[in-house]
Amino acid sequence: MTYRGGRGRGRRAGFGSDADEPDLPPPDPVEEQKRAKEICFTQLAAQPRTRLELKNAMLRKGIAEELAELVLGKFDKAGLIDDAAFAEIWVRSRHTYNGLGRRALAMELKRKGVADDLVTEAVAAVDDEAEQDRARELVRKKLRGMTGVDETAKIRRLVGALARKGYAGGMAYQVVREELRAAGEDAALLDDALPE
Repeated sequence: MTYRGGRGRGRRAGFGSDADEPDLPPPDPVEEQKRAKEICFTQLAAQPRTRLELKNAMLRKGIAEELAELVLGKFDKAGLIDDAAFAEIWVRSRHTYNGLGRRALAMELKRKGVADDLVTEAVAAVDDEAEQDRARELVRKKLRGMTGVDETAKIRRLVGALARKGYAGGMAYQVVREELRAAGEDAALLDDALPE
């Protein structure tokens, strides 16, 4: 069967050489800058974003890296990009609503391109007491659904759940032991392993 319409006559559409394709004119720099700004505004309207997230969004949409940096510079000057404020909001939200510990929060912020000093500052807002309180809430919630589970499996699951949320091992074991005791459950395995 021969394709008989449009470009590529005699070939199936989408196949063959690009040699007979007309060269597209280079994009208008003014229009490209408008498009780059629109991409950033759209991203920021949905939720706060880091500088790196905005840059990656523009690059995915075909904006040249040099132009992306130029637009990001303008957004920086206008105060529309603030990685420190983003990090603060991110930590508060993810700790409160997702129960993430400091380690997991720091990893997420680094993946989003937040500078190490800003990550350290934002994560420091979650002090030891707040982190332990949130870990206790998570353990209590999981414990409710663990009736009939033996002590070893229960400890392994609870500590594993805290580890996946970014809580340090020593603190996770301590919180699990205390919450098991508070619930009137057996914590002998942890009593033998942890100091009082």
